[in-house]
Amino acid sequence: MPTFDPILHIFETDFTSTRVYADPIRDVSLSVIFTGPDGAEVTVPGFWDGGDTWRVRFSPPSAGEWRYVTHASDPSTGSGHRAANAGLHGQTGSFSAPTYTGDLPLLAHGPIRAAADGTHLVHADGTPFFWLADTAWNGVLKAQPADWDEYLAERRRQGFTAIQCVITQWRAFPQDAAGELAFTGTDNIQINPAFYSRFDDKLAAITRAGLVPSPVLVWACTPHDPGYYLPAADCTTLAAYEVARYAAYRPIWILGGDGEYRGEYAQKWKETGRAVFGDSDTEPVTMHPRGINWPGEDLRDEKWLTFHSYQSGHGDSDEDLRWLQSGPPATNWNISPVKPVINQEPNYESHLAYHSRQPFSAYQVRRALYWSLLVSPTAGVTYAHHGIWPWMEEAGVPADHPNSGVAPTWREALQSEGATGVVHLAHFFGSIDWTSLRPAQHLLTQQPGDADPNRFIAAAQGGESVVVYTPGDPVHLIRSLSDARWYNPRTGQWSEAGSGTFFKPDDGQDWVLIG
Repeated sequence: MPTFDPILHIFETDFTSTRVYADPIRDVSLSVIFTGPDGAEVTVPGFWDGGDTWRVRFSPPSAGEWRYVTHASDPSTGSGHRAANAGLHGQTGSFSAPTYTGDLPLLAHGPIRAAADGTHLVHADGTPFFWLADTAWNGVLKAQPADWDEYLAERRRQGFTAIQCVITQWRAFPQDAAGELAFTGTDNIQINPAFYSRFDDKLAAITRAGLVPSPVLVWACTPHDPGYYLPAADCTTLAAYEVARYAAYRPIWILGGDGEYRGEYAQKWKETGRAVFGDSDTEPVTMHPRGINWPGEDLRDEKWLTFHSYQSGHGDSDEDLRWLQSGPPATNWNISPVKPVINQEPNYESHLAYHSRQPFSAYQVRRALYWSLLVSPTAGVTYAHHGIWPWMEEAGVPADHPNSGVAPTWREALQSEGATGVVHLAHFFGSIDWTSLRPAQHLLTQQPGDADPNRFIAAAQGGESVVVYTPGDPVHLIRSLSDARWYNPRTGQWSEAGSGTFFKPDDGQDWVLIG
């Protein structure tokens, strides 16, 4: 039955197949051509929703009367054969899309894409989009609906703009509460629509809360994860199904999660990306790599890849810190074609560090966030708490992550000191023209990080403005700043810093300088 969601501005309808298929995902494909009031056409894939039901979801890009017609290809009788399945082929209808008057950014400003200069993300109308994501890998999969709504409302209040999540089984969520999987098999997989139907509304709730969903389509870290053991053809089948089911919510897709995408592994992901998204940039897509891993050299030229993501990870050795400060994120961002650069997994608050085996403090998390934002052109960054990414309903060690340490409950983690730091980070960057910032380490005459990477000072410049993050050391610049100010990333308070080339924090704690 056709419906139109007035909050999400999504049209949805179902179709009943007149044929029974042994393998519905492969034996037939459904596409729906929508024609808008100006005559423009948008083709949207439909998806199988179990039994004899197929469904389509469509977010119209403009108001007015929209008409649609379905096309079904049935290989058993020839592609597009009209007699193959009258329930799926040649079905027509229409609906009226009202003018959007709400305040959801994805609808008020349009879907997200890369800016023309390739350094950050923007909405369709050109409004800059500051990526400030929270990591809730298991949130959609595990959370109770009321808890999920509470979490999303608080994250929006705190200034977050996106939610990273996983939407298929993976090693930290081997099956759902009903004991079912998203798919079965390791070759020629069989999709289970019932798995997805149980959390459809929780993914929609992200958009409804004014945030951007950023789902991982295929987690790929270990032999227990589908992106690791599935061949490219089955990764494509799984990802294409998820895209057809959820594209109307206007997400930013993460095709692969926590995987290796370099060298001999790159071809599989090139094939999958091209098959799912085509040779274009119409959908915002990135890859989430494993730690201390820069896949940009192998995937840079892929047109479907909208921006580069990396993971500086959970190490606290000098080598790991320097990889973030002066490695590929700081040196490779301007290789053509230039694409936005975002750290999707810096230190998780309360997660045990790989080397010291101590839990990461709010200070260490804050430091990694600001470093990430200033060593490349500012585009955004992702935060995470050890109690939220696995969606802990009771304190304990997350599933299949024995070396990560004991995690608190998600509700306890929601108001952590690190999350408060994100509130202030959002306020700071929201008060300046962050889109113009470019790395400017040359402005520093002294770099304490040369001797100790824990003391690395990050500097960026945009026009005449200079932004410097110091973990606690004085700031020495080659040029004078006038009317400079300190911003306290712990409290969100401003104070005067004066003028000149030398600026000393009052207390030896971390500060942000702007002038």
